[in-house]
Amino acid sequence: MILGYYWFLAIPGLLLGIYAQIKLSAAYNKYVRVGIQSGRSGAEAAREILDHAGLNEVPVEEIGGHLTDHYDPTKKALFLSSENFQGRSIAAVGVAAHETGHALQHQAAYAPLNLRMTMVPVTQFATTASMGLFFLGMILGGLFAKFIWIAVVLFAVTTLFQVVTLPVEFDASRRAKEQLFRLGLVHSDESVAVSRVLNAAALTYVAALVSSVLMLIRLLLIARDRD
Repeated sequence: MILGYYWFLAIPGLLLGIYAQIKLSAAYNKYVRVGIQSGRSGAEAAREILDHAGLNEVPVEEIGGHLTDHYDPTKKALFLSSENFQGRSIAAVGVAAHETGHALQHQAAYAPLNLRMTMVPVTQFATTASMGLFFLGMILGGLFAKFIWIAVVLFAVTTLFQVVTLPVEFDASRRAKEQLFRLGLVHSDESVAVSRVLNAAALTYVAALVSSVLMLIRLLLIARDRD
Protein backbone atom coordinates (compact mmCIF):
# COMPACT_ATOMS: atom_id res chain seq x y z
CA MET A 1 0.00 0.00 0.00
CA ILE A 2 2.81 2.40 0.90
CA LEU A 3 4.54 1.96 -2.43
CA GLY A 4 1.22 2.19 -4.23
CA TYR A 5 0.64 5.83 -3.38
CA TYR A 6 1.03 8.06 -6.44
CA TRP A 7 2.91 5.30 -8.26
CA PHE A 8 2.26 7.05 -11.56
CA LEU A 9 4.73 9.80 -10.63
CA ALA A 10 7.57 7.27 -10.83
CA ILE A 11 6.83 6.31 -14.44
CA PRO A 12 8.14 9.40 -16.32
CA GLY A 13 11.41 9.41 -14.40
CA LEU A 14 11.85 5.66 -14.87
CA LEU A 15 11.21 5.85 -18.61
CA LEU A 16 13.50 8.85 -19.04
CA GLY A 17 16.22 7.08 -17.07
CA ILE A 18 15.97 3.99 -19.27
CA TYR A 19 15.98 6.14 -22.40
CA ALA A 20 19.04 8.08 -21.19
CA GLN A 21 20.98 4.88 -20.49
CA ILE A 22 20.06 3.48 -23.92
CA LYS A 23 21.20 6.70 -25.62
CA LEU A 24 24.47 6.72 -23.68
CA SER A 25 25.20 3.06 -24.40
CA ALA A 26 24.36 3.48 -28.09
CA ALA A 27 26.52 6.59 -28.53
CA TYR A 28 29.44 5.23 -26.53
CA ASN A 29 29.39 1.77 -28.11
CA LYS A 30 29.27 3.34 -31.57
CA TYR A 31 32.12 5.80 -31.15
CA VAL A 32 34.35 3.63 -28.98
CA ARG A 33 34.93 1.70 -32.21
CA VAL A 34 35.80 4.85 -34.20
CA GLY A 35 39.45 5.82 -33.99
CA ILE A 36 40.37 9.43 -33.23
CA GLN A 37 42.30 11.09 -36.05
CA SER A 38 44.84 12.63 -33.68
CA GLY A 39 45.82 9.12 -32.57
CA ARG A 40 45.75 10.12 -28.89
CA SER A 41 44.57 7.78 -26.17
CA GLY A 42 42.15 9.07 -23.57
CA ALA A 43 44.98 9.31 -21.05
CA GLU A 44 47.22 11.20 -23.47
CA ALA A 45 44.46 13.65 -24.37
CA ALA A 46 43.68 14.26 -20.71
CA ARG A 47 47.35 14.76 -19.89
CA GLU A 48 47.76 17.28 -22.71
CA ILE A 49 44.71 19.30 -21.63
CA LEU A 50 45.82 19.31 -17.99
CA ASP A 51 49.40 20.29 -18.81
CA HIS A 52 48.24 23.07 -21.13
CA ALA A 53 46.16 24.46 -18.25
CA GLY A 54 49.15 24.33 -15.88
CA LEU A 55 47.75 21.36 -13.95
CA ASN A 56 50.91 19.29 -14.27
CA GLU A 57 50.53 18.00 -10.72
CA VAL A 58 47.14 16.38 -11.39
CA PRO A 59 47.77 12.68 -12.11
CA VAL A 60 45.80 10.67 -14.67
CA GLU A 61 45.29 7.16 -13.32
CA GLU A 62 43.69 4.00 -14.66
CA ILE A 63 40.86 2.27 -12.77
CA GLY A 64 38.70 -0.75 -13.40
CA GLY A 65 35.04 -0.88 -14.35
CA HIS A 66 32.94 0.39 -17.22
CA LEU A 67 32.48 4.18 -17.49
CA THR A 68 33.82 4.66 -13.97
CA ASP A 69 35.70 7.76 -15.14
CA HIS A 70 35.73 10.66 -12.70
CA TYR A 71 37.72 13.54 -11.28
CA ASP A 72 38.28 13.42 -7.51
CA PRO A 73 38.57 16.99 -6.20
CA THR A 74 39.69 15.81 -2.75
CA LYS A 75 42.66 13.93 -4.22
CA LYS A 76 43.08 16.34 -7.14
CA ALA A 77 43.40 13.34 -9.43
CA LEU A 78 41.77 12.14 -12.64
CA PHE A 79 40.66 8.51 -12.92
CA LEU A 80 39.83 6.88 -16.24
CA SER A 81 38.37 3.43 -16.84
CA SER A 82 40.73 1.11 -18.69
CA GLU A 83 38.86 1.35 -22.01
CA ASN A 84 39.07 5.14 -21.95
CA PHE A 85 42.55 5.35 -20.43
CA GLN A 86 44.06 3.16 -23.13
CA GLY A 87 41.52 3.60 -25.94
CA ARG A 88 42.28 5.76 -28.95
CA SER A 89 38.69 6.32 -29.96
CA ILE A 90 36.41 9.34 -30.24
CA ALA A 91 34.44 8.08 -27.24
CA ALA A 92 37.55 7.53 -25.08
CA VAL A 93 38.99 10.98 -25.80
CA GLY A 94 35.59 12.66 -25.35
CA VAL A 95 34.96 11.07 -21.96
CA ALA A 96 38.52 11.76 -20.80
CA ALA A 97 38.23 15.40 -21.85
CA HIS A 98 34.94 15.74 -19.98
CA GLU A 99 36.61 14.64 -16.75
CA THR A 100 39.45 17.11 -17.29
CA GLY A 101 36.69 19.70 -17.52
CA HIS A 102 36.02 19.11 -13.84
CA ALA A 103 39.70 19.63 -13.05
CA LEU A 104 39.57 22.93 -14.94
CA GLN A 105 36.47 23.89 -12.94
CA HIS A 106 38.31 23.11 -9.72
CA GLN A 107 41.25 25.23 -10.82
CA ALA A 108 38.92 28.14 -11.65
CA ALA A 109 37.03 27.78 -8.34
CA TYR A 110 33.81 27.27 -10.33
CA ALA A 111 31.05 28.06 -7.83
CA PRO A 112 28.60 25.22 -8.67
CA LEU A 113 31.41 22.65 -8.37
CA ASN A 114 32.46 24.06 -5.00
CA LEU A 115 28.85 23.94 -3.84
CA ARG A 116 28.48 20.33 -4.98
CA MET A 117 31.69 19.36 -3.16
CA THR A 118 30.36 20.96 0.02
CA MET A 119 27.04 19.14 -0.33
CA VAL A 120 28.47 15.64 -0.89
CA PRO A 121 28.67 14.44 2.77
CA VAL A 122 25.30 16.00 3.64
CA THR A 123 23.69 14.47 0.56
CA GLN A 124 25.09 11.01 1.32
CA PHE A 125 23.54 11.17 4.79
CA ALA A 126 20.25 12.60 3.51
CA THR A 127 19.89 9.93 0.82
CA THR A 128 20.34 7.11 3.32
CA ALA A 129 18.30 8.60 6.15
CA SER A 130 15.34 9.92 4.16
CA MET A 131 13.97 6.56 3.06
CA GLY A 132 14.53 4.98 6.46
CA LEU A 133 12.64 7.73 8.26
CA PHE A 134 9.92 7.71 5.61
CA PHE A 135 9.15 4.04 6.05
CA LEU A 136 9.34 4.29 9.84
CA GLY A 137 6.78 7.11 9.75
CA MET A 138 4.49 5.18 7.41
CA ILE A 139 4.65 1.90 9.35
CA LEU A 140 4.59 3.15 12.95
CA GLY A 141 2.28 6.15 12.48
CA GLY A 142 1.15 8.20 15.47
CA LEU A 143 3.87 10.47 16.76
CA PHE A 144 6.29 8.82 14.35
CA ALA A 145 4.29 10.18 11.42
CA LYS A 146 6.34 13.36 11.77
CA PHE A 147 9.28 11.34 10.48
CA ILE A 148 7.67 11.50 7.05
CA TRP A 149 8.08 15.28 6.92
CA ILE A 150 11.68 14.97 8.10
CA ALA A 151 12.23 12.47 5.27
CA VAL A 152 10.75 14.96 2.79
CA VAL A 153 13.17 17.66 3.94
CA LEU A 154 16.12 15.28 3.71
CA PHE A 155 15.11 14.11 0.25
CA ALA A 156 14.81 17.75 -0.83
CA VAL A 157 18.54 18.02 -0.08
CA THR A 158 19.15 15.11 -2.45
CA THR A 159 17.07 16.84 -5.13
CA LEU A 160 18.96 20.09 -4.64
CA PHE A 161 22.19 18.16 -5.15
CA GLN A 162 20.87 16.96 -8.51
CA VAL A 163 19.96 20.54 -9.44
CA VAL A 164 23.50 21.71 -8.64
CA THR A 165 25.04 18.77 -10.50
CA LEU A 166 23.39 19.63 -13.82
CA PRO A 167 25.26 22.90 -14.58
CA VAL A 168 28.49 21.31 -13.32
CA GLU A 169 28.24 18.50 -15.86
CA PHE A 170 27.15 20.67 -18.78
CA ASP A 171 29.92 23.18 -18.08
CA ALA A 172 32.51 20.38 -17.89
CA SER A 173 31.44 19.18 -21.35
CA ARG A 174 31.62 22.75 -22.69
CA ARG A 175 35.15 23.15 -21.36
CA ALA A 176 36.09 19.73 -22.74
CA LYS A 177 34.98 20.50 -26.29
CA GLU A 178 36.67 23.89 -26.16
CA GLN A 179 40.01 22.37 -25.19
CA LEU A 180 39.74 19.46 -27.62
CA PHE A 181 39.42 21.78 -30.58
CA ARG A 182 41.82 24.42 -29.31
CA LEU A 183 44.61 21.87 -28.88
CA GLY A 184 43.82 20.04 -32.10
CA LEU A 185 42.99 16.81 -30.29
CA VAL A 186 39.75 16.55 -32.26
CA HIS A 187 39.32 17.58 -35.90
CA SER A 188 36.35 19.58 -37.13
CA ASP A 189 34.76 16.60 -38.88
CA GLU A 190 34.76 14.73 -35.55
CA SER A 191 32.87 17.44 -33.66
CA VAL A 192 29.42 15.93 -34.18
CA ALA A 193 30.55 12.54 -32.88
CA VAL A 194 32.16 14.04 -29.77
CA SER A 195 29.04 16.11 -29.08
CA ARG A 196 26.81 13.05 -29.37
CA VAL A 197 28.84 11.17 -26.77
CA LEU A 198 28.93 14.08 -24.35
CA ASN A 199 25.26 15.01 -24.86
CA ALA A 200 24.19 11.42 -24.26
CA ALA A 201 26.15 11.38 -21.02
CA ALA A 202 24.58 14.69 -19.95
CA LEU A 203 21.10 13.27 -20.55
CA THR A 204 21.65 10.78 -17.73
CA TYR A 205 22.01 13.69 -15.29
CA VAL A 206 18.83 15.28 -16.64
CA ALA A 207 17.03 11.98 -16.08
CA ALA A 208 18.36 11.75 -12.52
CA LEU A 209 17.10 15.26 -11.77
CA VAL A 210 13.64 14.56 -13.21
CA SER A 211 13.37 11.33 -11.22
CA SER A 212 14.43 13.09 -8.04
CA VAL A 213 11.94 15.94 -8.51
CA LEU A 214 9.07 13.53 -9.18
CA MET A 215 10.00 11.44 -6.13
CA LEU A 216 10.06 14.58 -3.99
CA ILE A 217 6.58 15.50 -5.23
CA ARG A 218 5.42 11.97 -4.46
CA LEU A 219 6.76 12.15 -0.91
CA LEU A 220 5.15 15.57 -0.40
CA LEU A 221 1.75 14.27 -1.50
CA ILE A 222 2.02 11.24 0.77
CA ALA A 223 3.09 13.42 3.73
CA ARG A 224 0.16 15.75 3.09
CA ASP A 225 -2.32 12.86 3.00
CA ARG A 226 -0.96 11.45 6.28
CA ASP A 227 -1.55 14.70 8.20
